[in-house]
Amino acid sequence: MAGQPTYALGNRSSSGRARDAQSINILAGKAVARAVRTTLGPKGMDKMLVDGLGDIVITNDGATILREMDIEHPAAKMVVEVSKAQDDEVGDGTTTAAVLTGELLTMAEELIAKGVHPTIIATGYRHAAKKAVEILKTITIEVSKDDRETLKKLAKTSLTGKAAGEYKDFLAEIALDAVLSVAEETDEGITVDVGDITIEKREGGSILDTELITGLVIDKERVRPNMPKKIENAKILLASFAIEFQKIEKTAEIKITSPDQMQLFVEQEEKMVKEMVDKIIASGANVVFCQKGIDDLAQYYLEKAGIYACRRITKSDLQKLAKATGATLFQDVTDIRPEDLGSAASVEEKNLHGSKMTFFLGCKEEKTASVILHGGTTHIVDSLKRALNDALCVIGVALEDRSIVAGGGSPEIELALRLREYASTLKGREQLAVAKFAEAFEIIPQTLAENAGLDPIDKLVELRSQHEQGNKNMGLDVYTGKVIDMYENDVLEPLRIKTQAINAATEATVMILRIDDVVAASGRGRGMPPGMPQPDMDM
Repeated sequence: MAGQPTYALGNRSSSGRARDAQSINILAGKAVARAVRTTLGPKGMDKMLVDGLGDIVITNDGATILREMDIEHPAAKMVVEVSKAQDDEVGDGTTTAAVLTGELLTMAEELIAKGVHPTIIATGYRHAAKKAVEILKTITIEVSKDDRETLKKLAKTSLTGKAAGEYKDFLAEIALDAVLSVAEETDEGITVDVGDITIEKREGGSILDTELITGLVIDKERVRPNMPKKIENAKILLASFAIEFQKIEKTAEIKITSPDQMQLFVEQEEKMVKEMVDKIIASGANVVFCQKGIDDLAQYYLEKAGIYACRRITKSDLQKLAKATGATLFQDVTDIRPEDLGSAASVEEKNLHGSKMTFFLGCKEEKTASVILHGGTTHIVDSLKRALNDALCVIGVALEDRSIVAGGGSPEIELALRLREYASTLKGREQLAVAKFAEAFEIIPQTLAENAGLDPIDKLVELRSQHEQGNKNMGLDVYTGKVIDMYENDVLEPLRIKTQAINAATEATVMILRIDDVVAASGRGRGMPPGMPQPDMDM
């Protein structure tokens, strides 16, 4: 045993040697990227995801696919996190981020096979990512809030190739109006909170029946049909407590020996409920939205008082109502104060294709909007919602950053060209890492060509030739197979889609490369995850 490494690990612990761990981690990351690669671009295919209960999701949205997939390998989960971060930060480009991560791992694997140390690769990748972001900023196009046409082109590019692609002109207009209605101008620029835009789905009708409401729409109806259907000059009370008899939490036994005592007990319950309702009426509220239940007796008293009431409202909807109407969310009936009620010009129940919803119009906070999506089936409206959310996010980040780039693979080819030039100025093995980083970008136009049934080698050669001549916006038209100017042909994307994808993919790749051992910690009662290298150690 002299001179041999000794690993003192518990019975339930296991460890993979460096080369095995790196190989398997890289393999897992590449597998995840390969799973979504065929969905990239307007000609990308869809995936059908079926869960254990038989529920089906059909989509080509990278983040949705990776979120729904049953992935157990820790390194593979890191690629999923890249896609999730892209979705949270930008809303679109999730497939691009995952595919780029997979290709960076592929290039790193080639360098490791040649004897380049992972630390050198990691350093080179970080230098290359920083340089790539700098290069991107030199090819950006400025966009302003007043440039409606350019912003609509951004939305249409995002919607192309998705379920809503056929109606992209119509939906792009709705998305733009929705974002502009919630955009806020500050001294530091424009801020857009897409969460202020509520999207409600309704099966039935045509996609063209989709409408934008300048206000808030809640998927709830009145608790009683005889309550007012519409309230003008609404004073809105939001309650997180139940409007019913308060049952004691501890176990108790009440002994009743006569009918009179039973009657007194019932009357006391009714009295407590009436006192609660009287406090609500006294506050001046004429609209009540309750997170919990509303007792039948309380419903009767509220109906007699001409109050519009809804129950079982989700916490997220209550928070949206509080923000839109300026109301305070009350935790107890004793907290109610008239000055903390919200306000709206009108609250009305409307019937949409057989289902009833509540509309809040003329809210105190004007920066709110709702989109009611219509479609023939559940799967169609689900796909529409995902596509519309991407379009909303794309417009939002473009307004915040005021910077866009051409699409169609043109930024990636330009980055590959310029990074190769940068690599030639470096010394040492980092040059190899930067050159491979540059090569990885070509996976995007290559995949676009493959998914459109075109020859990827021919198209890459043609794209390189155009960019070497200084045509920075030349990209691949997947419909005609020609290399054209993407800016002139209205294929545009926000700058942040590219920068976020580059940064997230680089960090995830570097983190995976720096792992030289996979150790299953003891005390968790679980073995190594599937696909992990088998233990090989001296005990």
